[in-house]
Amino acid sequence: MAVTVKECLELQLLEVEMLLSMFPKRGEFSLDEDAVPSIQRYLRNADGALPPQLEYHIALDVGEAKVKVELQVLLPHMYPQVAPQLFARSDALHRQQQLQLNTHLASHISSLDSGDLCVCEAVQWLKDNILHFLDNSKTSSECASKGVRVKEMLHRMWIYSHHIYRQELRKKIFDCAKKLNLTGFCLTGKPGVICVEGLRENCEEFWHDIRYPNWKHISCKHVENMEVEGSIDNLRLFHGFEDLQFQAHGDYGLRNDYHMDLGQFLEYLKQHQSGHIFQILFGVQGKLSDN
Repeated sequence: MAVTVKECLELQLLEVEMLLSMFPKRGEFSLDEDAVPSIQRYLRNADGALPPQLEYHIALDVGEAKVKVELQVLLPHMYPQVAPQLFARSDALHRQQQLQLNTHLASHISSLDSGDLCVCEAVQWLKDNILHFLDNSKTSSECASKGVRVKEMLHRMWIYSHHIYRQELRKKIFDCAKKLNLTGFCLTGKPGVICVEGLRENCEEFWHDIRYPNWKHISCKHVENMEVEGSIDNLRLFHGFEDLQFQAHGDYGLRNDYHMDLGQFLEYLKQHQSGHIFQILFGVQGKLSDN
């Protein structure tokens, strides 16, 4: 018998209750104050719109040295039938060690049985394994100082929003991309589209930072990963982080509620070897604008 979204969300709330009992101290378990109530409202009326995906952070102190680790959790509506999106970060780890940590964590979670709640298992795995990555950090740093070539992963995220208008939000997007050495673009208007490419941990940090505290109508539609020996710069499709503003259809007063010319946007994507993304973002085949 097929598992429903309602059943999955009920399990997610049970897991939250369990985690709250495991991490009762202030700051250990963090989630938006409306996250659980919005799911509860949906469970009372499953004919309504789906609630936002459940997202929370768990702060851990690991080992005698009390190494601080944060586990970021984003649960698809069909979790635990599908895997959660997990990302662990720690200031004690260099970027390469953090990337290795998350790769191994994802591998461990994928080895578990589908349908089982696994955030608690991820927490325990971090407690048991993160010190191993700390022990390896010195060796990896020594290799880097000797010029040993290591493989790096270019991460490219395609992000869709119903709209992007506000000046302060656009400033946050550009400042964050610059800080994290990400290339790509931000398409302003309705719809809004963001592409960022760079190191995986930097893309994940960007994704986390721009969404908080309360950007609800946004989703990551597609992710691309490419491994290269040496610098990832040779794999980038964009040379900087661009502000895209194409010809708009309509301008309705103070909200500037305008629709961007998607034909021009498709042409831009094709110029950057990304025409296939149009259908992923919008669900339709693209057609170029008439000149």
